[in-house]
Amino acid sequence: MKLSHVTIVANGLKSESERLAGEIETFLGERGIRNKTIMTYQSSAGMEIPYETDLVISLGGDGTVLSVARKVHELGRLILPVNLGTFGYITEISKDEWREELENLMDGKSVISRRLMLRVAIERKGRRIFSSYALNEAAISSSGTSKVVKLELFLDKTRAGIFKADGLIVATPTGSTGYSLAAGGPILSSELSAFIITPICPFTLSNRPLVTDSASHVKIQVMEGQRTDLVLTVDGQVSEKLEEGDVVEIEKSRSKTLLVSSNKRNYMEVIRDKLNWLGELHA
Repeated sequence: MKLSHVTIVANGLKSESERLAGEIETFLGERGIRNKTIMTYQSSAGMEIPYETDLVISLGGDGTVLSVARKVHELGRLILPVNLGTFGYITEISKDEWREELENLMDGKSVISRRLMLRVAIERKGRRIFSSYALNEAAISSSGTSKVVKLELFLDKTRAGIFKADGLIVATPTGSTGYSLAAGGPILSSELSAFIITPICPFTLSNRPLVTDSASHVKIQVMEGQRTDLVLTVDGQVSEKLEEGDVVEIEKSRSKTLLVSSNKRNYMEVIRDKLNWLGELHA
């Protein structure tokens, strides 16, 4: 792959990010590749990726990749995710492997993973008041001290039921190892085209996680008579308050996040190591 402009997005809260960004800048500069570094902190609101960017190198953790994905997926730009720890569920590439993976990409030897994105919107009294995208999940939950909420779920034009729970998560396969997994949802292969609908601590044992085709149009209505305030959270990073009667609409985005995968480990190896599927007893 021929690179002309690379943007480095570095998590400024990670101690090594500035040093590593400098090393990558030098590497790219020696090869005549224009580059720019953006340092991020608590919010990605001010993150502006130049349109001419061919590749975004994300330095941080999975959270940094989520922020970058929402910015560049519609542009079809590649993301090379580098974890400043070891490696994450999304950031398969460790901080010691960036040079090798970048050379593989320029030599046309990289594997590109195409990840489904969610398009999320809120309709209030017939008017759209919020929209965003998610690589991991969209979650509706209480924002107050009384946790139980009542939500009505529709799949396409079919009423799927009423959920009385701490909330409801709609996750992508990429997000199946995040909040949804913690709430008891299944792990899906990262490149499947599916949604996972996972209730959070449901009030009845009959409510179970549901995997549905990503062609489905998911609608979740905030029912009347709530005993707490509710909030919609996207990728754990973007939030919007909900009111009774609001409808949250979730569907597959027409664009996907393009991630450079590790040549040293695959998704299943990451899952195995992260979850300690080693067949051994750890005391």
